[in-house]
Amino acid sequence: MYTLSLSLSLSLSLSLCVCVCVCRRIHTHTHTHTHSLSLSLCRCSLSLSLSLSLYCAHVPLHSTLHPSKMALTRLPCVLALLTVHCYVSVLAVVLKTSNKTPWVNEFESIELSCLIESISTINPRIEWKKIKNGEQPSYVYYEKKISGDLENRARLREPATLVILNATRSDTASYRCEVTAPSDHKTFDEILIDLRIRVKPVVPTCSVPKSVPVGKSAELSCVEHEGFPRSQYQWFRNKEEIPEDPKSSPKFFNSSYVLNGESGTLKFSAVRKEDAGQYYCRAKNEAGVSECAPQIMEVYDINIAGIVLGVLVVVVVLLCITVGICCAYRRGYFASQKQMGSNYKTPGKGDGVDYVRTEDEGDFRHKSSFVI
Repeated sequence: MYTLSLSLSLSLSLSLCVCVCVCRRIHTHTHTHTHSLSLSLCRCSLSLSLSLSLYCAHVPLHSTLHPSKMALTRLPCVLALLTVHCYVSVLAVVLKTSNKTPWVNEFESIELSCLIESISTINPRIEWKKIKNGEQPSYVYYEKKISGDLENRARLREPATLVILNATRSDTASYRCEVTAPSDHKTFDEILIDLRIRVKPVVPTCSVPKSVPVGKSAELSCVEHEGFPRSQYQWFRNKEEIPEDPKSSPKFFNSSYVLNGESGTLKFSAVRKEDAGQYYCRAKNEAGVSECAPQIMEVYDINIAGIVLGVLVVVVVLLCITVGICCAYRRGYFASQKQMGSNYKTPGKGDGVDYVRTEDEGDFRHKSSFVI
């Protein structure tokens, strides 16, 4: 009789525990009528498990049973407690996600997974909120409708996964999935997802000096502001990548430059003839790459002797001009015309004589005769 009772208790406890745990898994994927049936079954399992616990409690502590039989007698109690734990878990809403940090390229689709692992409420309230740059959260799914920035660009896939169509760079933010289940023992749960939209760089703006004298410094710049994550930069000379460390390549071993891959600058402290060539820059990130058009930088020698000779010639020419001007002033070449035009005086009139100057003649004639 004892063996039969023990076997019955053990079998019933095992069956009920398995039943409740299976029931827990069904809750997340069932419709209304199946959900109610599974919940009733779990409650029944709890009642039977509690009955088994009471049975175990009445087993005498100082029983004359063999120790091995006493251990088997206590086993249904342990299984009953496990059953109770499974049931309590069913009455709590629990969320999970398959990816807390998803990313996608711009203009593609992305899913923000919000999976309901367990719940007993038939129609839970589901909400999605967007949190960006520390601002107040804004609704993107509220009262079973897509709203805010994602209106007409997103949809909800049951049970609570948010699908964003044609994602743009403005969608980069944190999104919070919230589920409220009034009928559950734990009525609320939430999960936070960080979404990043990757943007391909645009064609960078490159600046390359056209000509640089040997030994002088030169700076090449490359920049673009659209890519996300922030672009990294590479420089190329004659279609060959310029390494960050010139000592790592035999072709650039003797060059003296500093390459900054984050800012896109290439600075030569002293340009050499070998540095002449065709330069272009490439901006790249996880979303793609873009390049600017090649530009030629020439390097020329400085002719010191020619410069000195040219300066001497200019000085000699200026000296000759100065001496010539001084000699001309001394000989009166610049003063003769001025004196002729401004120093001429009209002859004075005599007594009783009027002088008239004709238009055709340059001399004077008497208007009246002398009076003696």
